Amino acid sequence: MSGKRKLVIVIGSVRQGRFGPVVASWVAGQARMHGGFDVEVADLADAEIPLSLPEVPPKFAGDSYPRPAGMASLTSSLVEADAFILVTPEYNHGYPASLKAAIDWHFTQWTAKPVAFVSYGGAAGGRHAVLHLENVLTELHAVTIRDGLAFPDYFATWEEGQPRDPEAPGYAKAMLDQLAWWASALSAARDAAPYPA
Repeated sequence: MSGKRKLVIVIGSVRQGRFGPVVASWVAGQARMHGGFDVEVADLADAEIPLSLPEVPPKFAGDSYPRPAGMASLTSSLVEADAFILVTPEYNHGYPASLKAAIDWHFTQWTAKPVAFVSYGGAAGGRHAVLHLENVLTELHAVTIRDGLAFPDYFATWEEGQPRDPEAPGYAKAMLDQLAWWASALSAARDAAPYPA
C-alpha cells in the first residue's frame, strides 16, 4: 500500500449504451498521471442496487445496515475511499436513479470526505445534475469540490475516448489538485478526532 490517498471514481449511469465508462476511463487516466492517488473505478452496473430501501436509515443503523450481498464490493470501496469523483450524465435536468440509490444505501461512507463531479450531457453538460448532487452530498456531510468538469454535447466533442477540448487535461489537473488537498486535510482531521455528526 502506497502513501497515496485512495480515490474512487464512480460511474453513475447504468443505462444501456451509456457513455459513462468512456468518461470515467479518461478521468482515471488523468488521475493516475496526476500521481496523488491510488485510483479505483467503481461501476454501479456491477453492483446490486435496489431502488427500495430498508425501513431503518443507515444514519441510525451504523455498520449493521442490511445491504444486499451484491453491494458488498461497492460498499467496501466507499468505506476505503479518501476521495470520490462521481461521473454522471444529466437525465431531464437530474442525475440517474442508480446514482441516487447508491448514495442512499450508504451514509457514513461519505462523511467528511471530498467529492468532485465530472458530468456530461447536452448543452448544459450535466451541470443541472451536479447542482442536485451537491445538495445531496452536503446533506451527508461530504465536502463538495468547487472545480469539476462538464462536457456539453459529448456526442460531438469526444473522439476515440478523448475530449477534443485541448484545455480538458488542465481543468482535470485543477480539480485533482483541489481533491488531493481536501483528501489529505480531511483524512488527517478524521484521524485526529471523530467527525461530530
